[in-house]
Amino acid sequence: MDRDQLVRELRQRALDIRRRNLVLLNRAGKGHTGADLSAADILATLYFGVLRVDPRNPRAPDRDRFILSKGHASGALYTTLAFAGFFPVEELDTFMRPESRLSGHPARTKLPGVEASTGPLGHGLPIAVGCALAARLGGAASLDGTAGSGAAGNGAPWRTFVLTGDGELQEGSNWEAAMAAAHFKLDNLTVIVDRNGLQLGDRTECTLALEPLADKWRAFGWAVREVNGHDPAELLDAFDALPLEPGRPNCLIAHTHKGHGVSFIEDQPEWHHRIPTGDELAAALRELGEGVA
Repeated sequence: MDRDQLVRELRQRALDIRRRNLVLLNRAGKGHTGADLSAADILATLYFGVLRVDPRNPRAPDRDRFILSKGHASGALYTTLAFAGFFPVEELDTFMRPESRLSGHPARTKLPGVEASTGPLGHGLPIAVGCALAARLGGAASLDGTAGSGAAGNGAPWRTFVLTGDGELQEGSNWEAAMAAAHFKLDNLTVIVDRNGLQLGDRTECTLALEPLADKWRAFGWAVREVNGHDPAELLDAFDALPLEPGRPNCLIAHTHKGHGVSFIEDQPEWHHRIPTGDELAAALRELGEGVA
């Protein structure tokens, strides 16, 4: 598949994820609409264009690791994993029901493809630093005890990616982890910041200002690149360039819009928790091109 064809496919994948995700949220009556729609292009690009993962062997020792630190966007992750073949698409209709494997926050013991149980913000990046360090040491340890192919000390080939929210970066644990990652020169680690400018209740800069965010990451010893988080072509270019600088962990600040793709949801703080009604779902699907994958 050539590059242009791949980009077109990724755009379609993201559109399918958004449409099916909105149906999932409406049927469950619960979830995080804005956060899910914000991350759809990033997840589509990772799972269908970047990550070395195999849904037929989800615990393969040399797989890449992806951790959703903004665990409240579980609906988008589940939809992506289902479309990638990790479990049947029909199971999406069980989202947040009693006994469902698709709980409100991802649980790695329940569902193939989930690398870490996340939800409390600020936990994903510290876990990811541990994963990346394990690979650097030869894959001798990981969350599930599987080892990589590298001999101890020579490094295992798998990479670690973690998606954080921007409001989440107000948690101090992230900056402790960032400092450790730079100290250990973990250029096999990439954090993607979903920089949509909103968090629960208000804008990030009104709650606790993050800017100048890129300068903060650079000051902590990271290589930084800013991208349009809704453009698969830009995202692919950034992922293809990894590591951005040898010996430095990678930070991609992905500029996005919360609720992207639906005019009456986009950039509206109240849609952090709001769930589309039947009429709103129909209107949103019309904007996204009807049909549900």
